[in-house]
Amino acid sequence: MRSRNWSLLPAMGALALALTMMPSAQAQCGLSIKLAKPAGWNPQLGHVRLLRTALNDEDDQGNNSARIVGMWHVTFTAQTMGGSPIPNTVIDNALVVWHSDKTEIMNSIRPPQDGNFCLGVWEQTGKSKYKLNHFAWFANAFPTDPPTEIGPPVGPTHIVEAVTLSPDGNHYSGTFTLDAYDTSGNISVSFTGVITATRITVNTAVSDLL
Repeated sequence: MRSRNWSLLPAMGALALALTMMPSAQAQCGLSIKLAKPAGWNPQLGHVRLLRTALNDEDDQGNNSARIVGMWHVTFTAQTMGGSPIPNTVIDNALVVWHSDKTEIMNSIRPPQDGNFCLGVWEQTGKSKYKLNHFAWFANAFPTDPPTEIGPPVGPTHIVEAVTLSPDGNHYSGTFTLDAYDTSGNISVSFTGVITATRITVNTAVSDLL
């Protein structure tokens, strides 16, 4: 009988070891990594606890803050000028890139010799909603005649946009305000209006943009 009891000791030891390991095994099985980024493990009294850590901007806005990133074909249609209504007038037809570092660059339809690149910064304001603060910095007015001439100097232009990304992520639309200044910092003309944009992909052709 004594030899039989001794023969059971290895099996009993293995069973005891397995029972002590079960809480840890069950705590990790099926755990979603979406619970926290990153996860902190804080064992207390033999139990495993998952601590939620601070979330980044993408988590706060539903993991979609980077969806605006990419290249876009954007049309600006003015609806007011100097605070007074005007017929819908396209005042710019541009190529725009929103970067993941929350900066932006626009290649405007303006004549290159008069300055057709400008820069901005953006932030996410809600689910699929974004604000852009954009500046064209001291350029020249549109040339008169002939069109190859460089226009007279003008001050900066300030554009603020509030846009919403479509559910499929391939379009956005919204509103803009545009204030153009002279070289002394006085507003020379103001517009408000609407924006429409279509994402440019590796399959986009010139005919899609015209």
